[in-house]
Amino acid sequence: MKFLDLAKVHVRSGAGGAGCVSFRREKYIEFGGPDGGDGGNGGSVWVEAVEGLNTLIDFRYQQHFFAQDGQHGMGKQRTGFTGDDIVLRVPVGTEILDEDEETVIADMTELGQRVKLAQGGNGGWGNLQFKTSTNQAPRRANAGQAGVERTIWLRLKLIADVGLLGLPNAGKSTFLAATSNARPKIADYPFTTLHPNLGVVGVDGSEFVVADIPGLIDGASEGRGLGDLFLGHVERCAALLHLVDGSSGDIVADHEIIVQEIEAYGEGLAAKPRFTVLNKIDTLDAEERDFLREELEAACGTPVMLMSGVSGEGVTDVLRALRARIDADHAQQKAAEDADTTWQP
Repeated sequence: MKFLDLAKVHVRSGAGGAGCVSFRREKYIEFGGPDGGDGGNGGSVWVEAVEGLNTLIDFRYQQHFFAQDGQHGMGKQRTGFTGDDIVLRVPVGTEILDEDEETVIADMTELGQRVKLAQGGNGGWGNLQFKTSTNQAPRRANAGQAGVERTIWLRLKLIADVGLLGLPNAGKSTFLAATSNARPKIADYPFTTLHPNLGVVGVDGSEFVVADIPGLIDGASEGRGLGDLFLGHVERCAALLHLVDGSSGDIVADHEIIVQEIEAYGEGLAAKPRFTVLNKIDTLDAEERDFLREELEAACGTPVMLMSGVSGEGVTDVLRALRARIDADHAQQKAAEDADTTWQP
């Protein structure tokens, strides 16, 4: 399945049906009068977060969504039927943006969440509604209310617990393939990952979701390489796993490139908990490992873990550290939610 994380769509709610001007005229029955029914309401446009989707590819082939118009009113006091609603089904984690691509209309972060994007128009009144003691034969009815038409953007931000960062060929896809059932493309050339991948990783009987995004290069914030467009998929993560290629000639420069790019991106990404890991240690001897670890710790100011996605060495320790950070984040969120729901007199 192809991956698409940004789509522009046009939606329009249904117009309300017009009211009816009608009079009761039946042979041998006296006391006629106005009996025009009301028009039916137009259908509304909804968006719903559903299970089983992780891309917006469906919206590449259909960009226009129109709800059904309401039926006109009829004689014998018959009201027109209400138009059917239309529902846009999107993956969990989709942001609904206004046409300016900045104003957030809704953030679909929960399964089953529904948001109304356009209200259907009200049906018009028939002439029966205008009957009064002084106007017993009204010859007027209301037209139905027009539907609402708008253009919106859908932007998908995958929901994962951990986001992988690193230069191309830092070993992110290898790590994801070694620790989960995901099967990202792996090769000995840069940019083998062209779109985000999700994998469910397990350690000590618990599981969490890891997102692998295409590698960043120097100048990604200015559009070089694949740019930083995919960084939005790690904005919701509880922690970031920064992999540094131990076989690189300059690990400190490699580390600084990623740090500079996430700082340039903004959105609070640089403030997230970040675990720095020296990867591909299977290519290093014991002396080289110690030297490079000390050099990288001096550059980043935090402890550095050692790991090899190929041999599996150190992988479990990294997963346990990530699991502890995720549990702490979930505990903080739960405490915040409990505080918000505390009863106050």
